[in-house]
Amino acid sequence: MTPITETPIQRLLIGGAWQQATDGRVYAAHDPFTGDVASRAAAGCAADVVRAAEAAEQACGAWAALAPGERRRILWTAADKVQEREAELTAAITAEMGGPAAWGAYNVKVLTEKIRYAASAAHEGLTGQVIPSEMTGRTSLAIRRPVGVVACVIPWNAPALLVGNSVPAALITGNTVVMKASEQTPRTHGLVAECFTAAGLPDGVFNLVTNAPEDAPEVVDALIAHPAVRRVHFTGSTRVGRIIGEKAAGHMKQAILELGGKAPVIVLADADLDQAVSAAAFGAFANSGQGCLSTERVVVDRTVADEFCRRLAALADTIAYGDPRDPQTVLGPVVGPAAVARLAGLVQDAIEAGARLLAGGSPDGPCFAPTVLADVTPDMRAYREESFGPIVTVVAVDGHEEALRVANDNDYGLTSAIFTRDIPLALNLARRINAGMCHINGASLDDEPQIPFGGVKNSGYGKSGGRSGLEEFTELQWITIEGPQAPRYPITE
Repeated sequence: MTPITETPIQRLLIGGAWQQATDGRVYAAHDPFTGDVASRAAAGCAADVVRAAEAAEQACGAWAALAPGERRRILWTAADKVQEREAELTAAITAEMGGPAAWGAYNVKVLTEKIRYAASAAHEGLTGQVIPSEMTGRTSLAIRRPVGVVACVIPWNAPALLVGNSVPAALITGNTVVMKASEQTPRTHGLVAECFTAAGLPDGVFNLVTNAPEDAPEVVDALIAHPAVRRVHFTGSTRVGRIIGEKAAGHMKQAILELGGKAPVIVLADADLDQAVSAAAFGAFANSGQGCLSTERVVVDRTVADEFCRRLAALADTIAYGDPRDPQTVLGPVVGPAAVARLAGLVQDAIEAGARLLAGGSPDGPCFAPTVLADVTPDMRAYREESFGPIVTVVAVDGHEEALRVANDNDYGLTSAIFTRDIPLALNLARRINAGMCHINGASLDDEPQIPFGGVKNSGYGKSGGRSGLEEFTELQWITIEGPQAPRYPITE
């Protein structure tokens, strides 16, 4: 790999070389708390995407031909490199998306875990099967092989962590990658790319494209349309995910879509309220609510609703928010002024329609106070729209069947949680909740490298993590080997 020079501009990585955009343009990403320039990056265009995809295609054959153990060694080294640069990554995350140091450290921790899980699955990801045949003497095999070039489109809200949902699995199964960085966090994604290249990846195996916000449609279109790209992995909003899914289908390509959420937490009458309140607050307010797994709705049995609301509101009022560089800060800013305005609008709409504001509810410069809204009804925007901010709504219900109905009354279906001491009942509800994941007596915001992570309905399709996630980046091929007595074909008789 060509070493990166010391420069304030994040460059593209194409074919092992760090370079400027084709037309030399640069754009700036801004610190959401101060408004200052956080980083500058090459403003890549469609021509740069073509060059990156071609470099990835050229590297495919040799990378796929490596012994799985060699790919495992390189990825394990990449995880070590990420750990070594935790301080730099954490500082970049704070500057570019406003996450306090603890959020940056968590991103690094989870990314290293996901890389190491993928490395440990070097053989598992390509393991096929022998299938019994009805043909005498025939050996019938189903083998898994890499798809080729994978396009990974990464968001800003967990910028290091979410690299781990696609890139390691794609690489360990023998694919090459073109990673499109978020426009908000180009330096964070550049640092991650440096860690992978420093681990010894051959030139062209990992390519990075950064772009200005206004060029995103052109860049993504070129990425999806390139003939070498055979899989598209996207994490982001449902609105954009729908566009990407449609475009990928138009080119007969599979897409793995990790999209928005409106996670419900059901709290039944017998729940441990301390446990439920703690999990709901963590799920709703961590990372200022800017996550697809964030708790957005609490559906609570009416008999304990008042007490639950009292405790949750009291806890919300104690959470320190503000400057992400202050060690006392728990929640940093939301991503930008448009997000602040949208959150304020959701709260105002709910209050005007009869909701009770129990905590927060107002912006504070670039931040938004942790907010609890009770008595939320279906005619309010906050009932259905993903807030992607530190807002949680509470709906009181009568019994577990009504709780399940309300929990399912939404177009999203990513994650969920149920709090009750009645585990058989909880399992019954979990099987009937319309979500890709459900946690009993645990927070909605949860993930582990080995689990099949993904949603249903408007939360997308496909899986990341575990064997299911590895298989998303492989093709299944049927191969037969005839025995000593070859079959006779009637047309030749």
